[in-house]
Amino acid sequence: MSQSTFDDDELFDEATMEMREEVEAALTEARGALPEPDSVWDVEADNTLGVLNALKGALDLGDAEEHLREAKKQFVLGQRADAFEDADDLEDEIGELEELFGDIETAHEEVSDLASTIPGVRSALEDAHEAAEADQEEEGEEEEEEEEEE
Repeated sequence: MSQSTFDDDELFDEATMEMREEVEAALTEARGALPEPDSVWDVEADNTLGVLNALKGALDLGDAEEHLREAKKQFVLGQRADAFEDADDLEDEIGELEELFGDIETAHEEVSDLASTIPGVRSALEDAHEAAEADQEEEGEEEEEEEEEE
């Protein structure tokens, strides 16, 4: 084996190890940037809308998305270059994080929808109660008029 071939193989091995380390580091950063579990569970607010807005903020993936994207880029590059001897563990980790991200994004969307719906529901309920009170007052006045006519 020639010296240049040995050097090329050695460089390739070194590059694949670095690539794997970069994928693992990006996955660690993505997990580390996820929202804290307590920030999703423990919320302080004065009303329902405040709770929903706090929850919506807590469900923001922020930098975690970018870290996962970086991990996937490095993984795909290494996979296509056939650089990883065994990449199943990395692929599994990426898949698990993607699934978790999907769940968090779905929850964020649902909370956002609810947060935008609740004020309208409250307003409609206020209108309905005001109308019911007005009807009751009107009925009371009609009863009084009927009693006076008798």
